[in-house]
Amino acid sequence: MTDEKKKNAYQVVMPRLGLTMTEGKIVEWYKQDGEFVNKGEPLFAIENEKASLDIESPASGTVKTQVPVFTVVPILKPVALIFGEGLSAGHHTSQVDDEETQLEDEPSKPVLKTNNTTKLQDYQGVKASPRARSAAKKHGINLNDLTGSGMRDMIVLQDVLDFQKNQKTIKATPLARRIAAQEGVNLENIQGSGPRGMVNRSDVERCLQSTATPTSVVNQKPLSELRSIISSRLSQSWMERPQVTLTTEADATLFVTAREQINQELKKKGVKLSFNTLLIKLTAKALEEFPFMNVSLMPEGLVQHEQVNMGLAVDTESGLMVPVLKDVASKNFETIQNELNSLVERTLSGKNKLDDLKCGTFTITNLGVYEIDAFSPLINPPECGILGVGRIHEKPVGLNGQIVLRSMMALSLSFDHRLVDGAPAARFLQRIKQYIEQPFLWPLWKE
Repeated sequence: MTDEKKKNAYQVVMPRLGLTMTEGKIVEWYKQDGEFVNKGEPLFAIENEKASLDIESPASGTVKTQVPVFTVVPILKPVALIFGEGLSAGHHTSQVDDEETQLEDEPSKPVLKTNNTTKLQDYQGVKASPRARSAAKKHGINLNDLTGSGMRDMIVLQDVLDFQKNQKTIKATPLARRIAAQEGVNLENIQGSGPRGMVNRSDVERCLQSTATPTSVVNQKPLSELRSIISSRLSQSWMERPQVTLTTEADATLFVTAREQINQELKKKGVKLSFNTLLIKLTAKALEEFPFMNVSLMPEGLVQHEQVNMGLAVDTESGLMVPVLKDVASKNFETIQNELNSLVERTLSGKNKLDDLKCGTFTITNLGVYEIDAFSPLINPPECGILGVGRIHEKPVGLNGQIVLRSMMALSLSFDHRLVDGAPAARFLQRIKQYIEQPFLWPLWKE
């Protein structure tokens, strides 16, 4: 690279979309080498632990990509160069050469792909060390049959060796063992035709042909990338966090009436408040009063957030998404509703902006539309808590010595018990309940 080119080179890096993001996978380049891109124009698409997003070009100029598609890149690492006039300010041109040479000299990491047959090398849901995988492949051992003894139940080499040692002695050729492991065939069920009853390749293939029928697999397909990511994050949330769920029931009769009255006034502006908008504001105010719930546990320690960024779980065709409304405690109902309408529309259409899905500090998930009452929502890492909201429905309750019909709502608070004890979390949930049952408290808020 010439000095002139380095002078005008803009280094594009993998962006950091959230507090816990460490890497992203490039799934598509919208511009190829030599093509011109304008600042703000989509340059490439990535998939991370939350969603698929388009990344806009930070500058105008000619593109030179540095990594191929389907490559996983750590955050803030180079992915492309943009050449143009006057782009040198603030860019590390001395590092551009080093990074570019490194990326060109090193082969890209292979990308594991799934298909309809479970292959030995495709154990994406099994945690195993490279040496354990290599030994399992060599000896024809199915990793799904092993229990890991390493950190976080990871399968290590010793687990493979112990399994092999304890296995029932079965005479089989190495090739037969490898094929059997790849196809999930138990060698104990195969009668060997080789010398001294040894199972060979033809015996395994004969077994596969005899068990394969047109109805053995019905509409089988691998998990999508986003579904796999959601599955992984929910498993991580459940296994790594001592989660506790508290449930209470709020009398939402006045809450429903207050919404109707506010909407009568806002009807002049063409605005209609949803229950989610009210709940977002109420919960944000409670978080201001109880800041110990508005925290995140990061590798560097406990982070106390200065503002409330509320995530709202949204069901999309691609899976569960959690777009984030920023600084909701300082905004009024009308502003929150307008921002929420735009945010949900982008989420449902798959056109989220870069900033839509990051920096959440607390989450609300509402299953009332599905006639669900109480449930135990899973925390969205690294947040401290999540509020589950059930349906609003009339039921007979005792009030002032009489049985009357009231509109009731179930509230479920899941929280990380490492960060908050039960009593403080209960007081936080109680405050949300008070705001729902006593709307006359709302005017006391200072916007």
